[in-house]
Formats: sequence, structure tokens, C-alpha cells
Amino acid sequence: MNELFSQIQKNGSFLLITAAIIVVIGLLARLTERKFDHLRHVSPARRVSIIGICSAIAVVLHILDFPLVFLAPEFYKLDFSEVPVLLGGFFLGPSAAVAIEGIKILLKLLLKSTSTAFVGDFANFFVGCCFVLPATVWYHLHKNKTGAIVGLVIGTLTMTVIGSVFNAWYLLPKFAQLYGIPLEVIIGMGAKIHSGVSGVYSFAALCVAPLNLLKGTVVSLLTMLLYKRVARPLFRIHELPAGSENP
Repeated sequence: MNELFSQIQKNGSFLLITAAIIVVIGLLARLTERKFDHLRHVSPARRVSIIGICSAIAVVLHILDFPLVFLAPEFYKLDFSEVPVLLGGFFLGPSAAVAIEGIKILLKLLLKSTSTAFVGDFANFFVGCCFVLPATVWYHLHKNKTGAIVGLVIGTLTMTVIGSVFNAWYLLPKFAQLYGIPLEVIIGMGAKIHSGVSGVYSFAALCVAPLNLLKGTVVSLLTMLLYKRVARPLFRIHELPAGSENP
């Protein structure tokens, strides 16, 4: 805990910017679901309990991350924590998905602190929201199996493109600055894996984008396979009006 407070003091300005972006994402998610009348069938108490359960599962999956060194340097890690985020978002809406993402990161920081000067933690939240927000919004606009599949494809592509560009433009330079490692060294790590890496944008295109695309694809498949099996006992969808249990 002392280490966490020390990191907060050291990286205060970055955390303020991060907090502002998180608030904007949360407000955007809330605004997008204002016309989703079908979400009102869930009571506030039940909503809180489902968000809590999904967040707990998500943080466990987040902690169990692992590198794919044939795709990207080892500080880029793959995890499947967006599966419970999507399950909760498909049931409760976009703002719940953002809440689960945020609580997941807070719990992870309390349990493990940060090893990336908070940059990796913010990246996981931001890139995760780039995935789950489009997916859940599209699904709740087209509430059927096809809508879920299309939403997951849109979310995967959004995460791959925006996540990679944001990595190159902001996250990688900020990580180099706060972590005290030259950006050229990070680019060199990527060049050892992919010979075409020569700068920060080629690093993002050849290292970050494939990792995001792989994550989105695997998480989407797991979500489609697990939703009905998990939602019935966890969310008690059998108690809802007919048609509410899609996809």
C-alpha cells in the first residue's frame, strides 16, 4: 500500500489527466444508454451486486495475464478480463461495462500496485473501453444474437485501431517518460521481434495491433460461448420477461 501511495505522488499529473479521461468515458457511456428502456427492469440493488460479481471475476482474470513474446515485448500482456466485463455490459448496459472496467483496475492496484507507473493500468482500462463500449452499445441497439456478433466485431476493430494509435501517440511516450526508459529502447525491443519496426507507429502497427486483434477475437468467442451458460445462473435471466435473455 505504501508503494502505491508513493507511485501516486510521483505520477500525480498523469493521474489527473487519466481521471479526466475516465470521467469523460463514463459520461459518454451513460449518455448512450439513456434511451435503452429495456435496461430499467434491473433493480439498483441487483445492478450493484452484478457489477460487483463481474468486477471480482474480471480482476482475477486480469491478474492472470501473460506475455506473448512472439507478438510484442513482454511488458505487453494478454488477459481475458473483458469477458466478464462484456457479460455484465450485455446484461446491464454500457455504463455498467465501464464501471466494471474501472473497478477491475482499482482492485488490481490495491492487490498488486503498479509495475508500469500506472500507464499500463490506464492502457488496460482505455483499450478495454474501446472494445466493450462499441460492442455493448451496438448490442443494446440490436438486441439479438446477430447484434451481439456484429457488436463484438465492431468492438474488436475499434480496440485494434484506436488502441494502437493511442499507444503510439500517447501511451508509449508517456510510459518511456514515467518509467525512465528511452523510447528508442522500447522500439528496439519491438524490432527484435518484427524486423519492420523502425519507429513508434510501426511498433504499434506490428506489435500492439496484432495483440489487440487476437485478444478481441478470443474474448469475443468466449463471450458468445459463455453468455447463456453464465447469464442464467449469475444474472437469473430466466426470471426476466420473454426476449430479455438474448443473445
